[in-house]
Amino acid sequence: MSGMLHERWMEAALREAQRAYDEDEVPVGAVVVFRERIIGKGHNQTERLNDPTAHAEILAITAAANALNSRRLEECTLYVTLEPCPMCAGAIVLARIPILVFGTYDPKAGACGTLYNIVEDRRLNHTVHVIPGVLDDRCSILLKAFFGDLRRM
Repeated sequence: MSGMLHERWMEAALREAQRAYDEDEVPVGAVVVFRERIIGKGHNQTERLNDPTAHAEILAITAAANALNSRRLEECTLYVTLEPCPMCAGAIVLARIPILVFGTYDPKAGACGTLYNIVEDRRLNHTVHVIPGVLDDRCSILLKAFFGDLRRM
């Protein structure tokens, strides 16, 4: 798949991240693409829902599984603005998503190459092809703006 196509879908994930930002949530957005169509999307809603599992990836994966009426997302690609955490990386593996594309690395909780590499761990029953750094600057700027706003409060 071309870089331009990855950027197109990452733009959709960034729109979800902006929704999170506008709702005073950590601005992370995710979309699941199946056959050139978004079938699941989500943005962080942990504060709004009082749910520590309400990460963008989890919400997008759940929506995609419902759209396909299957827990296996074997022909899907997940786009997310921030490198997934251990919980989300585990969900990606369990959903059998073959390709993960993310925007910026997460030095504090990244589990797809930074602190851990759950999605490429061959000891698990599924591995994921990871494409990092798509629209990295834009994803990073949104997160930095959010945390900068928090520090000024």
